[in-house]
Amino acid sequence: MTAAWRVAVAEALKQHRRIFGTKLVVFSMLVWPVLTLATTYYTILPVTSAPGAAARWPLVSDPQRLAAFLAAGALAYTFFFSLVQSAWHFSFERVSGTLEALFLTPASRLALVVANGSGALVQNAWLFGAFAVAAAAASGTLHVAHPGMYLVALAALLVPAVAWGAFLNSLLMFSRDSAFLYTLLDDPLWFVAGVRLPLFALPLWVKAIGLAFPLTTSLAVLRGALLDAHGVRDLGGELALLAGLSVALFALTAVTLRVGERHAQRTGSLQLF
Repeated sequence: MTAAWRVAVAEALKQHRRIFGTKLVVFSMLVWPVLTLATTYYTILPVTSAPGAAARWPLVSDPQRLAAFLAAGALAYTFFFSLVQSAWHFSFERVSGTLEALFLTPASRLALVVANGSGALVQNAWLFGAFAVAAAAASGTLHVAHPGMYLVALAALLVPAVAWGAFLNSLLMFSRDSAFLYTLLDDPLWFVAGVRLPLFALPLWVKAIGLAFPLTTSLAVLRGALLDAHGVRDLGGELALLAGLSVALFALTAVTLRVGERHAQRTGSLQLF
């Protein structure tokens, strides 16, 4: 446990010095999500006045609730996409030769990728997360069954996001074309996960694809727990699915790391995919 903690601290410190160490980056961590949220809100706003829109989606009749719905999506997307960015940066370490040096250390490979993702998550999402929570509390759009649901919502974001980040790190660590995955997990990710649109508005095949991504279910739990006053019993199915996805992602991460390292030992190359 002590060794894993040292790895986590070292990775967080490395990322802070390399990526997050300037005031401009800290400023952009709030401005970029807020601009994205504003763009989405004012893009959807004209559609809400269309005939029959309120009957199909009652939430559009209340601008504050609509903004809270979109803000929850922006918050969850910030959590998960920050890990896509982290994994993309992590893949550069193979090019620079840092990754080979890491593989020569006795550090746990799983602890390494989990620490890298966790460090990026905390440093990327904390500012917009604090802003979103403060704005929701000030506007009175939070509706929770009991205070414990705040912890449930936080866990439903953090645990799957860390598992997602670890899996992406293990993939891009051994992938030759990281730009392809980065592009694939940008706009397509928010579309299939229902970040800016309600899931019922999406075709069935898109919903099926979205279930493979933990962001979809995390967002359902976040909105249900904080905006619709759902309790643990109401969200039991979603929480069970999230737990299963998280376990599967951690297992796939461990397998990918083992196969990739054996491939590197046998061929001398870290390019597995």
